Amino acid sequence: MLIRQTKIMNVQRGYVLLEVLISIVILAIGLLGVAKLQASTRQLEMESYQRAQAVILLQDMVSRLSANRASASCYAITDLSTGTPYLGTGETAPGSCASGAGKTAQQNAAVADLGQWHNLLLGNSEQIGNNNVGAMVGARGCVTYDAANDVYVVTVTWQGLMKTTAPSSGLSCAKDTYGDDAQRRAVSAVVQLAKLD
Repeated sequence: MLIRQTKIMNVQRGYVLLEVLISIVILAIGLLGVAKLQASTRQLEMESYQRAQAVILLQDMVSRLSANRASASCYAITDLSTGTPYLGTGETAPGSCASGAGKTAQQNAAVADLGQWHNLLLGNSEQIGNNNVGAMVGARGCVTYDAANDVYVVTVTWQGLMKTTAPSSGLSCAKDTYGDDAQRRAVSAVVQLAKLD
């Protein structure tokens, strides 16, 4: 009788050990799932932050363009079909107004606005040490003039962290500069200026 109880207890101990091992495996799988969820959340948080920064920069240029209507053509530095040149990563700010519209002071204001916007696209608004960290990854900005519709189009592009769908074909700003166009993110605004002559 004593031998039979010992065998039963040994068998039960084996089951308890097996239950503990299964519990550990289930816990490990759950923890891996939580880690993956955390990584995905961080990526989405960064994408959201970059989009918010892009919208702020977009509105900044729309305001600058609207405030200096007389020299609005000085802002239109980007070719509508090619999406170049642009401001921001990999480019330099223009040194003068190519169109010659408006008075000299207004032209100078437009060139200064483009220079400031260029620096904001490069992240100069926030720095850690000597590094610019106040903008999106690979931020670029375009201002085009659509003569057919008599409107200006302001676009801000940046490089996303993961592939999604490419921006619409009408947004040519900085096209083919991010490797895969499915990583190019873009926000755009159409600006129609009043003729106050």
